[in-house]
Amino acid sequence: MNRLRVGIVGGSGYGAGELLRLMVDHPQVEITQIISSSQAGAYAHQVHPHLRGRTLPRFTAPDGMQPCDVLFLALPHGEAQQQIEQYATLAMRIIDLSADFRLRDATAYRAAYGEDHAAPDWLGRFVYGLPELYRDQLREARYASGVGCNATATILAAWALVKAGMIAEAQPLIADAKVGSSEAGRSPSESSHHPARAGIVRPFALTGHRHEAEVQQALASCGAFDMRLAVTSVELVRGVALALYVTLPTGLTEKDLWQAYRSAWNGQPFVRIVHDKVGIHRHPEPRLLAGTNYADVGWEYDPTTGRAALLCALDNLGKGAAGSAVQCMNLMCGFNETTALTFAGFFP
Repeated sequence: MNRLRVGIVGGSGYGAGELLRLMVDHPQVEITQIISSSQAGAYAHQVHPHLRGRTLPRFTAPDGMQPCDVLFLALPHGEAQQQIEQYATLAMRIIDLSADFRLRDATAYRAAYGEDHAAPDWLGRFVYGLPELYRDQLREARYASGVGCNATATILAAWALVKAGMIAEAQPLIADAKVGSSEAGRSPSESSHHPARAGIVRPFALTGHRHEAEVQQALASCGAFDMRLAVTSVELVRGVALALYVTLPTGLTEKDLWQAYRSAWNGQPFVRIVHDKVGIHRHPEPRLLAGTNYADVGWEYDPTTGRAALLCALDNLGKGAAGSAVQCMNLMCGFNETTALTFAGFFP
């Protein structure tokens, strides 16, 4: 059987490293090129040391790109949109991990990112790459966008009760995300320097976070929700731990909430409901999800006041980036959706 020829552009970043780790054992995929302007000629393991001993091509310069069946774009924000016409001539299917094609409307893009989109005609061609909400569209798609890791956690935290009609549109959805350092990417900065990063609990995006627009777009089929997202860096490499604070109707029972969650998530291979009454692992935890494509969701609810915290944990490089991208590829190419994505994590 001929395997799918896959290329990765922007192959030196953390997202690309995760794509390579997931796909190197994919039985229906052959990684034929890893593109990087800064690492041309280097072996894959020299940049991604966890891939030592695996059979992978050397890095290739952008001017050496060849046609392939699926092209993953793992470029910094703003770069994919500049060359999307060229990339489309090289591959029938494109999956972009950046934020360039997540929003379908050019006006919304400008509001979120403060600049005009370089290829606005392409925005409507991309399907948002979250299979849990867009599975049917992805099966027919040629182009899939990436997902924001914080947006993914927020959407998955909210979706069961939004879908069930338990969350009123009139109230703001207030999300608080604790995130790891790999969210900032591979390029070092003052804030990622170890003496400045170690031991921190550092708020850094408390209003106007760009991922709010993604969440509003994804939830729009259920209402025009006022989304507010605050993000805090913590001493963690991989992971997002998100709590979404809402007020629900009073007097709901545990059975009511379990019914809503099961209705939303039963049959979804990568979303697990975590809601135990006892034990230290009774709520979703990002540490248990490192390296996986799973998202764990749960809740805490006070029936007297209606106040609730809706919870989601995931690996920002996994379900929040490369894992969802490979899941999209599987759907787009007619493979089993879970292929190469069933690693269960590790503990302790």
